[in-house]
Amino acid sequence: MKLIINGEPIPQGRPRFANRGKFTTTYDPPKSKAYKQLVRAQATQQWHSQPLSGALKCDVTIYRPIQQSGSKKLKLMKSSGQIRPIIKGDIDNYFKAVTDPLTGIVWVDDALIVESQIRKFYSNEPRVEIEVEELEQ
Repeated sequence: MKLIINGEPIPQGRPRFANRGKFTTTYDPPKSKAYKQLVRAQATQQWHSQPLSGALKCDVTIYRPIQQSGSKKLKLMKSSGQIRPIIKGDIDNYFKAVTDPLTGIVWVDDALIVESQIRKFYSNEPRVEIEVEELEQ
């Protein structure tokens, strides 16, 4: 089963803290929150089954936009996969930004993911592709 989340991938930001009287609460940074809402909305349109409840394999491929600066040769090398993104956004933060909002839509809980492969590439069409497979137990 495959989901495609169109738009520029945003890695999960560090949690923010706010004091509310005697209590401290945490919340997502605005960019992370907006991206998670986008992921939920697009996943809801694409996923038409009940949430999965067994052990899962979840492969995620992140396609970051190609920067406008740089030569044509450099852009071609990025779009062909010869040059991969090594800056801006830890791969695990991208994974968290797309798996957390899928809870309750694709799976009952993201703790069900027991196997994964995560990759980052450049593309002229920024997106995240998520492949989910139920594993036999």
